Amino acid sequence: MLSERKKKYSPHFAFTLVILPAVVCAVIMLVGSDIAKAISLGGVFALVRFRSVPGNSKDIASVFYCMSVGLAAGMGYVIFAVMLAVVIGLLYLGLTLFGYGEKKGNIKELKITIPENLNFQGAFDDLFEEYSNGATLEKIKTTNLGTLYELTYSINMKENVNEKQFMDSIRCRNGNLNIVLCKSPENVEVL
Repeated sequence: MLSERKKKYSPHFAFTLVILPAVVCAVIMLVGSDIAKAISLGGVFALVRFRSVPGNSKDIASVFYCMSVGLAAGMGYVIFAVMLAVVIGLLYLGLTLFGYGEKKGNIKELKITIPENLNFQGAFDDLFEEYSNGATLEKIKTTNLGTLYELTYSINMKENVNEKQFMDSIRCRNGNLNIVLCKSPENVEVL
């Protein structure tokens, strides 16, 4: 999180990087040196991973965690299964309660539609300085058969900013075309 603070990172991915080593350690302890257990376990995890609805990395870590507890109980290591469930469950709860990996600030996604003749390089920089703590141009897309551009920004809004005033200022520059300001999506899964 510290090395990627200027880029987007997924809070779910940061969460998973804490949970997964403990779960993998427990699975390796259960399998030991038994090749048959290792191969069958690999098949089960592959089947569950690729047959389930794709989610974020936190969801996958939760499935892996539950499967490792079930594996321990199924192999007859009931005390180990209970200990694993309690320790990892407390770690999971603690990380959730303390908001580990959650991004600080008021990060939003801003989509601005502009006409093709408007030079968008720096066109909104003064507004971003006034109303935000920083903005990054994430994507440029042509629409309406190339007569319009759609700019997508990741913007860190200042506290207690008047969003209507901000939107009105942008409308004056983009010729009253579409503007969308919404909560930043959480679907970024890689650093």
